[in-house]
Amino acid sequence: MKKLLSFGSLNIDYTYRVNEFVSSGKTIKSLGLEKNIGGKGLNQSTAFAKAGGCVYHAGKIGTDGLFLKEYLDKVGVKTELINVGDTFSGHAIIQVDDAGGNCIIISGGSNMEITDEYVDEVLSNFESGDYLLLQNEINNLDYIVRKAHEKGMYIVLNPSPVEELDLPMELVDCFILNEHEAEAIFAASDIDDIIEAMKKQYPNAAFVLTLGAEGSVYIDKSSTIRANAVRTKAVDTTAAGDSFTGYFLNALINGESPKSALEIASKAAAITVSRVGAAESIPTFDEI
Repeated sequence: MKKLLSFGSLNIDYTYRVNEFVSSGKTIKSLGLEKNIGGKGLNQSTAFAKAGGCVYHAGKIGTDGLFLKEYLDKVGVKTELINVGDTFSGHAIIQVDDAGGNCIIISGGSNMEITDEYVDEVLSNFESGDYLLLQNEINNLDYIVRKAHEKGMYIVLNPSPVEELDLPMELVDCFILNEHEAEAIFAASDIDDIIEAMKKQYPNAAFVLTLGAEGSVYIDKSSTIRANAVRTKAVDTTAAGDSFTGYFLNALINGESPKSALEIASKAAAITVSRVGAAESIPTFDEI
């Protein structure tokens, strides 16, 4: 049976409720503050586990983040590869406005202390054909991708946040990204132009493109498959993409068609945005 390794961030999220996002030179009052569990890596591991899959998480936390590891244990993620060090854990400052939108500032902390030695130790537990899921909230992605490719692992990348993508993207087997990330990477704004640029630049890769209310698209060298979004009232969109990613990947690994995987993932994301929080807002498969 093939294994999934989610090598990614673990964050402490500080979520501030605001009427509108703060602008330059302005001070505003928060309507409320919540301390939540987050990090794109942790969120995606959570989604995969809640979907019913078996996922190993690798990443680094400080002693202030031990409750993050405890949470992953509780939802069924395998955490024996997580490293606990002396640096403070990564954290995020999140503003959520009245419309349910968000803007986020991330401080890397221990997420930015991924060494070559640690990567080698983690990857020694996996083999050819196993899956690797990555985001862009940890350092040393270049080394992780190259070593995983050498082992023959199937590499899935969610290139978020999109700035400073320092890795050999030609070695990625599947990209899962939203329209804004795609625009930044492929220098196009029209969806059809983006899809053509994807196929031209990385002809051997598969792509999952999420388009918000316009649904989602799966693209590979032989097909383009579209699925509708599930309509819902958005309360907090913080972990929507992570929920989609975990559920899509679990469905695909379990033999679902890309169309079915898109539909399952869309339902998961719709439930997620109807709730407050990050990892805690991700639904179980029974709820789907």
